[in-house]
Amino acid sequence: MSELTALRKFPCPACGAEAEWNPTKQMLVCPFCGTQSPAEIKSDGTLVEENDLIAALRALPEDQRGWAAEKKTVRCQNCNAISVFDEKRVAQRCDFCGSPSLIAVDDMKSPVRPAGLLAFTVANTKVREDIRQWYGSHWFAPNNLKDKALTDTLHGVYLPYWTFDAHVAADWTAEAGYRYTVRGSDGKSETRIRWEHASGALEHFFDDLLIPASQGVHQNLLAKLEPFPTTAELKPYDPGYVSGWVVEQYQIDLVAAAQASRARMDGEVRSMCGSQVPGDTHRNLRVQADYSAQTFKHILLPVWLLTYNYGHKTYQVTVNGATGKVAGEYPISWVKVTLVVIAVLIVIIIFAALQGK
Repeated sequence: MSELTALRKFPCPACGAEAEWNPTKQMLVCPFCGTQSPAEIKSDGTLVEENDLIAALRALPEDQRGWAAEKKTVRCQNCNAISVFDEKRVAQRCDFCGSPSLIAVDDMKSPVRPAGLLAFTVANTKVREDIRQWYGSHWFAPNNLKDKALTDTLHGVYLPYWTFDAHVAADWTAEAGYRYTVRGSDGKSETRIRWEHASGALEHFFDDLLIPASQGVHQNLLAKLEPFPTTAELKPYDPGYVSGWVVEQYQIDLVAAAQASRARMDGEVRSMCGSQVPGDTHRNLRVQADYSAQTFKHILLPVWLLTYNYGHKTYQVTVNGATGKVAGEYPISWVKVTLVVIAVLIVIIIFAALQGK
């Protein structure tokens, strides 16, 4: 990307204000006069470049760093999330936890530039309605939750992810167990296991294994938002897509993410090999895996985020900006839990009394 392209601001052709990406219209729209213009997409089409993992772990070229546009970066002193947004915007509170404790960050080294992203396709009007329905679906939540977790605090953020591809060829050995029944001298049946040697081989390709690099969104929610349609709908990164949106800068670097991806791959390979072992059960499974064609991407994924406080705790509700899937946290009303426990005890006492008669 040329220097002129990197500094492009995407001004509205009608009034000159900075245009923002609209997920409903799927184009850049001026927030002041409504003028629409298509997003700037790379001239090489829709191909999102994969990067060789081994080479990248040794050295990453400088031309793959930075945001390709002027951005402002702040760190939240409460949740440690690093938010990146348009230079003209003034941040009052953290977009992830709501804390006002923000400090400016001057990066010593620019982050790895995203190779691609998923644009927002689910409009905030639908998200607000889905969250209202989500509130009502949790009976054990306090009755005043709807008043505490207001949907007018909803905002969209782009979260950082790493994706990893790899081809694995694995050989495995194990003892396969076959259950059988024998009758003892006392006439009672006993189940025993006959162990036999077993071995096999497995080939598998991991495509876009996701490793989240977010600190701002609670980790227990991220897996619940998957899957993201990265294989079919991922677009090459262009600053036009994130114009007007908050982007979280990754704090889990490539090395740590690569280690996490290998651990997940090893676990999944072991599980797949275990499923190939014949018999009723198995033990002493040993797997020898060889990885090749290892590549990675840094991408941004769209998430609608609502953060609210109830009591002394912060809760989050998240919505997948590409599929609309909702995952959230909520407090438990111990009054309702107590009432349910009392009701169950009453039922048990009545049942016991009837059985006694």
